[in-house]
Order: sequence, then structure tokens, then C-alpha cells
Amino acid sequence: MSFIKPRGLSALLLSLLATSLPSLAMADELSSGDTAWILTSTALVLFMTIPGLALFYAGLVRSKNVLSVLMQCFAITCMVSILWFAYGYNLAFGDGGSMNQWMGGFGNLFMSNVDRASMSGTIPESVFAMFQMTFAIITPALIVGAFAERMKFSAMLLFSAIWSTIVYAPVCHWVWGGGWLGDMGLLDFAGGTVVHINAGVAAIVAAMVLGNRKGFATVAMPPHNLTMTVAGAAMLWVGWFGFNAGSALASNGDAGMAMLVTHIGAAAGSLAWMFMEWVRHGKPSVLGIVTGMVAGLGTITPASGFVGPLGALIIGLTAGVVCYTATSFIKRTLKIDDSLDVFPVHGVGGILGTMLAGVFVAIMGGAGLAEGMTMGGQVKVQFIGVAATIVYCGIATWIILKIVDVLVGLRVSEDEETEGLDIVLHDETGYNL
Repeated sequence: MSFIKPRGLSALLLSLLATSLPSLAMADELSSGDTAWILTSTALVLFMTIPGLALFYAGLVRSKNVLSVLMQCFAITCMVSILWFAYGYNLAFGDGGSMNQWMGGFGNLFMSNVDRASMSGTIPESVFAMFQMTFAIITPALIVGAFAERMKFSAMLLFSAIWSTIVYAPVCHWVWGGGWLGDMGLLDFAGGTVVHINAGVAAIVAAMVLGNRKGFATVAMPPHNLTMTVAGAAMLWVGWFGFNAGSALASNGDAGMAMLVTHIGAAAGSLAWMFMEWVRHGKPSVLGIVTGMVAGLGTITPASGFVGPLGALIIGLTAGVVCYTATSFIKRTLKIDDSLDVFPVHGVGGILGTMLAGVFVAIMGGAGLAEGMTMGGQVKVQFIGVAATIVYCGIATWIILKIVDVLVGLRVSEDEETEGLDIVLHDETGYNL
């Protein structure tokens, strides 16, 4: 009878243990399932900007400006992609050394250290970098809605490039790249601060610096093609699953729950806005229900990885009511021409969702709540994150706009605005009837 030698027995046991406990695999071991899901999510988030957001915004402006909005979204997509490759990814997710609490470093310019073997958790770093690139693209594209129909194309390009560098990348680093807000325990699963508050605050500042459109509050400026807007809104809804569920960075239960609560938040926001409008004006509108959808999606975004279905329902309903009220207040009371309601939908929604993430996680429990953190403590952290983003983004955006105004001028002339940006800036028209 033969016996296994002790050394051979130990090796056999270790081998059996390794094969029976897959959870003990190395953290940087590639997961084909996670990689496939994040590849899909990346395509979905890019789909949100072009064609989703582009069509959503294009339908909301007047026909003489439809191409200008499509052009802006497309150009931002191209430009920010190159900037992210050149240095943006490193500023947001690189190691900033002694300044790491505030910004990344410059050791990986032009993604010099990203190759086929580079890993970020269980997915290739190339996939992670591309996924985050789509977030960097959609954030300045959202701001387009605030200055639609009156900003020069050259000014838009210059502003978007500087803003992405000075505002988006640092705030992204604070929250997701190893910076001070992430270390503090801020709960922002998919971009309440980084994307929505950032874009919303920049939008309201831009609207005030540029001034109102000619005829604002005295001349009707209805959407020229609501069919286009609804099509774009539907694309946004579908793409948002990649935005939120993809932020789990894995194909797992967190991604599944994020997808479920995202859908519930969107549906609840749509209905809440629709009924608010129905009660006030006597009829529900298509514009109202799709805007409520975007408000619900923006508000559930920071909380999507931390709350359950009931929390999502409450957050979505609250978003529809609060964002609807904010839209009316800004346009009718403050008389600020945020052309396509970027701040009341994305800014207010982002603030509301970021704060409610702390409240619901503290009350109901959930991933991300620091051990021993009380509701007051978590809500305080959320408030600090919201306030810091508002203050930094607001001041930096104002300065950038003033610099751009000096360099190239921000706004087209009154005659050019009357004629329409499509002809004036691009020598084309959206419709040849």
C-alpha cells in the first residue's frame, strides 16, 4: 500500500483548497463576466450623450438652432475623449503624491502605463478608463442645455475644455479617485456630485453670466420637435442602466439592484412630474413626463448603489415634485434663462439624491455606510460633499467663463441670435422644406 508523502499531501491540499474557494482569487484576476458587463455599460453611457442627450436637447430648442445643439454634443464627445486620453484620466484617477487628496498626478500622461495586461480590480484598466471617459463626456455635454441658442461655438469648445480640466477632473478625483471626499465616506455611487451637481451648478452660472435669450419671458419659445425629444429621452433611460448599474464595476448583485432602483426612480419621477403639471395646468404634457424621467434618473443616481426599491420609489417621487417646483421657481420667479432646465433637473436632483442617499442608508442600512456612522454623521458628510462641489464648481465656472469671454467672446450678437445659430455658426440648416 502506497502513501502520499507529507510534502505531496500539503501540495494536494493547497491545490484542492485553491480550486474550491474561488473567492480567494487574486483581486487583479480578470473576470470575463465583469469585463463583458462594463464593456456593455460603457457603450450604454456613450449612447446617452450621442445620440440620447443630443436628440433630447435638439428637440427642445427652436428649429433654427437644432444643428447647433447636435454639433455641440458631438464636438464635446470628440474633444473630451482626446483630453481624457492625454491627461484627464490621470488627473482624475492618478496618484497625486502629496497632493493626492485634491488631484491626481501626471505620471500616466497619454495613458502610457495602460496596456493589455493592466488591471483595475477584475477588469482591464483600458475598460475602466474608457468607462470613466464616458462620464467625463456627458458632464460638460449636459451644460450645453443652459446656454443653448446663444453661445458661440468657439467659446463653447474652449469653455468645455478648460472646465473639464479644472472642474470635472479634480471633483472626480475627490470622490472616486482617492481624494478627500471619498476618504471622508461620501456616498456617491454614480455621480450625484461628480456629474449632476457639477453640471447643474455650471449651468446656472453660465446662464447668469451669458444673460437671457432675446425675448425670454415675453416671446414664446416652445420645443420645435417633441418627437425628437421623446426619442432622445427614451435613449437616455436605457443608457442610464449602464451609467448606474455599470458603476458597480462588476456583474453582481450591486449592479442588479442599481438597475432595479434606477428604473423605479425614473418611473416614479415621470409620474410625479406629470401629475404636478396635470393638477396645475389641467393637462399632462409629453414634455413634462420625459423631463420628470430625467429628474428621477438624476436624483436616484448617487443613491443607486445604496438604497432598495422602496427608497428608490420615495426618491423618484420626491424628485418629480421638487425638480418641477424648482424649474418653475427659477424661470418664473428668478427669471434666469437656464434654457433647457439643467440646474433645476440635474443640479437640484443631484443635491437631493446625494442628501437622501445618506438618509436612506442610515435608516435602512446598506452598502457604503461607515461602521458606527450615525444618520447625523452620514448626512453631515453628504452635506459637506454637496457644499464643496457647489462652491468649487460655482467659483471656478465663473472664472473660466470670464476668461473665455476675454479670449473669444461668449455670446453671438443679437442679429445672429435672431437668425439662428445653425446658419450663423455652421452655414447649415436642420430642415430644408
